[in-house]
Amino acid sequence: MLSLSSLPSQVRQYLLVTGNYWAFTLTDGALRMLVVLYFHDLGYSPLQIALLFLFYEFFGVVTNLVGGWLGARLGLNRTMNIGLALQVIALAMLLIPAALLTVPWVMAAQALSGIAKDLNKMSAKSAIKLLVPAEAQGTLYKWVAILTGSKNALKGVGFFLGGALLALLGFRGAVGIMAAALALVWLASVLLLKRDLGKAKAKSKFRDIFSKSRAVNLLSAARLFLFAARDVWFVVALPVFLASRFGWDYWQVGGFLALWIIGYGIVQSLAPHFTGRGKLPDGRTAFAWAGVLALVPALIAMALLGGIHPAASLLGGLMLFGALFAVNSSLHSYLIVSYAREDGVSMDVGFYYMANAMGRLAGTVLSGWVYQTAGLAACLWISAAFLLLAAVLSLRLPRHHHPS
Repeated sequence: MLSLSSLPSQVRQYLLVTGNYWAFTLTDGALRMLVVLYFHDLGYSPLQIALLFLFYEFFGVVTNLVGGWLGARLGLNRTMNIGLALQVIALAMLLIPAALLTVPWVMAAQALSGIAKDLNKMSAKSAIKLLVPAEAQGTLYKWVAILTGSKNALKGVGFFLGGALLALLGFRGAVGIMAAALALVWLASVLLLKRDLGKAKAKSKFRDIFSKSRAVNLLSAARLFLFAARDVWFVVALPVFLASRFGWDYWQVGGFLALWIIGYGIVQSLAPHFTGRGKLPDGRTAFAWAGVLALVPALIAMALLGGIHPAASLLGGLMLFGALFAVNSSLHSYLIVSYAREDGVSMDVGFYYMANAMGRLAGTVLSGWVYQTAGLAACLWISAAFLLLAAVLSLRLPRHHHPS
């Protein structure tokens, strides 16, 4: 059997970075499903559940903005390991007795988890840029697609894991197992991950956290609306709708959303095949895929309002949305890594994922508030509008990509 130590250094580091990202993603997906289902069962309203994730998303915005600068100053190995450690602490905070799990305490734990998640993601995505030669853009696209797709497939497994562990072990038992497993991953990462990976040669100034690249700024704005369009109906509205309107239990909700995200991740990893083999995506590609995606939530909303086979329309539409969204997300992930400067790559990537986190924050809050006040169809109409904005912004991206 081929050992890790016998592999080329770049491949070994890629596998270590990917393994860290995978392990973190499992706990992140499971924790989200645990919190949504557990607190819904306790009688929390959709808006109250959304507010539990408010700090998770808000601190994701801050972390991506500052984390890119930290990655350039300290090295991506350190920011990745800090993220893993913070997630272990966040999980440990939720091990207190159920009577003490107040909203402010859970929000604080989610804040730490949000910081941890975005430190980990920013570090993983930035590291890929440094492990692929600048002239090998096709290889870069494939590696980014595989990393992004496999991560989301595992997040789907995490959703199922969260629902299953909640049913089998209860909230505290599930959280305790995840904290112990991730602590072991953190220890291995500290020992094996290359030091000074991604540390900028030039001393990075804090004011440089705001990108000066027009392409990066436009792509970041498009990313904000892309993820707000997903989360405005997916984060809170959809699982609560499935549980309350369709009468689904923990296993069914967690299992279905898990399968959706697994499929979504598989499509992401295959995105280079869907966007044209031998072709690299550019602004025209991003515009076309976002425009097609905008039609899907609008069609689902019309079907729900018209009473046209609600279950089939929602679930079938969700599958189509997931496939198209996966391609949009994957080509965005390639474009930002490709646009980013090589020296201090984490700063451009961090700025971009700051916009991603802002979209998730807006989508999460709107998901709870709009669903509670106007229903799932309203969430879907807002999703379609956000996707049209992402398409318009993509029109202004470079048409013919040149490596930075």
